Amino acid sequence: MDSPAPQRSRILVVDDNREIHADFRKLLAGDAAPSESERDGLDALDAIIGVDAEEVATEQIFDVDSADQGRKALLMVEAAVAEGRPYSLAFVDMRMPPGWDGLETIDHLVAVDPRMQIVICTAYSDHDWDDIHARVGHVDNVLVLKKPFDAIEARQMAWALCKKWSLARESERKQEE
Repeated sequence: MDSPAPQRSRILVVDDNREIHADFRKLLAGDAAPSESERDGLDALDAIIGVDAEEVATEQIFDVDSADQGRKALLMVEAAVAEGRPYSLAFVDMRMPPGWDGLETIDHLVAVDPRMQIVICTAYSDHDWDDIHARVGHVDNVLVLKKPFDAIEARQMAWALCKKWSLARESERKQEE
């Protein structure tokens, strides 16, 4: 009997700009193979944490969902956790008028799922690292990606953080056994 196919990592993009959603979808859920420079970066990640550049080149491995405001993102994260298919990673914009800003959104998301990896996407310095650390409490699952972001950096972050999330879940299962 064949073993079931592994589930793809789920990524949530939280941004009030619809074009950003399309960019992330193209980058993380598209059919395009990585460029040569992306392959080089993925090969470097492979050496560090086991990201297989060939797998990236041949498979669509991320399921990407979008929310245009923090409250909608919170509902999506709650539903994903309830389904038993939580998001591995959220890319969260810092400025999303008229609703919650990115930091308030992150507060709510990690309250529901503290294991979720977070990438703060911003072109501004609304909050310094000390402020982020004080609000979030732990920062080992929070990174900052400055806009305009580089596609290679964003893809590498997604791969590395989803792999980190997956390895942590695997470790928890083994400890339970």
